[in-house]
Amino acid sequence: MENFVSPPFNRPITIGNRVIENRLALAPLTKLGNVAFRELLSEYGGYGLLFSEMCGARRLPHENRRTSPIFRWRDEEIGKLSWQIVGTDPSDMADAARRIENEGFFGVDINFGCSVAAICRHSGGAALLKQPDTATRIVSAVRKAVSIPVTVKFRTGWQDDPLPAVRLARRFESAGADALTFHPRVAPDRRSRPPRWEYIGKVKDAVTIPVFGNGDVFTLADGDRMMEQTGCDGIALGRIAVAKPWIFAEWMGTHQPEPDCYKKVVFRLIKLLERHFDPQRALGRFKKFAFYFSANFRFGHTLYSGIQNAPDLETAKAAAEKFFLHPPSVTTHPNRNFFT
Repeated sequence: MENFVSPPFNRPITIGNRVIENRLALAPLTKLGNVAFRELLSEYGGYGLLFSEMCGARRLPHENRRTSPIFRWRDEEIGKLSWQIVGTDPSDMADAARRIENEGFFGVDINFGCSVAAICRHSGGAALLKQPDTATRIVSAVRKAVSIPVTVKFRTGWQDDPLPAVRLARRFESAGADALTFHPRVAPDRRSRPPRWEYIGKVKDAVTIPVFGNGDVFTLADGDRMMEQTGCDGIALGRIAVAKPWIFAEWMGTHQPEPDCYKKVVFRLIKLLERHFDPQRALGRFKKFAFYFSANFRFGHTLYSGIQNAPDLETAKAAAEKFFLHPPSVTTHPNRNFFT
């Protein structure tokens, strides 16, 4: 097999008191980075670190991993899995972090990046970027509560100015964060405008801890360019990892996609979702996956519509079978209409 490995990614990095084997991470993705999807990723491998989907800090200490729709995992993945929490109260966040450490996870990740209205309305996620003192107290409380790595995911802020993000990065480091994942978009935009990669460089220059860049990295060339232009220590892949779950292994040179890889991925994920979730939740998560996965195809709206309108998983399977009856036309870059 030809080796496609990109040297900048294929080096270990220390985060707090632990080491990961390379510079690629799965970005935290709500309802996408679930246990079934992470199992699919593990079958390909190639990542250095996984971040879980977002979990509310207040509920987490009382969650049962066997019944919770979010706080569930496979024992085999725990050494490479950092759990992400969201909340507004430093005490709640510290309690959640203790539970995460007690379960044996790699680390705990703090969400200051989610700009969804339902989260921001309650002053969580990216809304805390407007309250730097509270955000800093949260990082400090979590740091004091655990000995495992503490990381922070955050955005530029609520205006297109890198200075507040730079200041926050310094404060997070001083409060005890071991690494940062930075998405250089303002919160109100979500993904309506391109990320300002140059802001990643400014955050990186402001701190001594590792910084993972995030935002519009879709190809190996994109990843190389982000690291070269910004000096970031690693890259967190989000939507493209959903569209191409083998991407970490491909970039590490351990896997070459086959012509029928797209069809295989769809039906393998369905099996894993059925294993880990009840039928209704499995269907919901499959529909969420299908939105980003459909970005691979020239006529991806046909696949997505068939799955989105399915009342149950069997109908969704039938829609996928119909779509793959003939090899679909695959695009070189993902269709941006699905990546908004």
